[in-house]
Amino acid sequence: METRFLNVDLDILSRTSLEPLVTALGKGIFVHYVGAEGRQQGAHLSLSSYGQSADALMRALVRRVNRLTPAARKLWDGAVSREFNVGIQAGLTPHSHELLVSSETLKMVAKVGGRIGITTYAPAMHPEQARRILAEKGVPPNNEMLLTRSAMTRRRGPRR
Repeated sequence: METRFLNVDLDILSRTSLEPLVTALGKGIFVHYVGAEGRQQGAHLSLSSYGQSADALMRALVRRVNRLTPAARKLWDGAVSREFNVGIQAGLTPHSHELLVSSETLKMVAKVGGRIGITTYAPAMHPEQARRILAEKGVPPNNEMLLTRSAMTRRRGPRR
């Protein structure tokens, strides 16, 4: 139930096949998906995050990009999008969660033409369960946060 860092995914979109690029990134890469995504080709990859920070994982991924063969680097450079996406699982505690990325890592990502994205996954629980857990921990309720989308629509009108 605590907010925590999950992993850094490398999400690449291109107009050409990314299979050779994925192969060139080497062993130890977890391939989540490689193939067609609409009219483009996508590759979604990661490294094992066990015990590592987002900062360390981004640096490790950039090092792999820097070691690519010229042919594979051409595929990387020709990609439409190269995103280092930080995944965070939201929980009910602690009140805030901080994830830092060093300026050196930011420079490294920028130097290979990448960008950094952040994805936060909502806690998967019923609002009543969330209220009960927060009450047990002595956290005052945030009723707005705990309302379902349909309840908020009834309360404020449809979203625009």
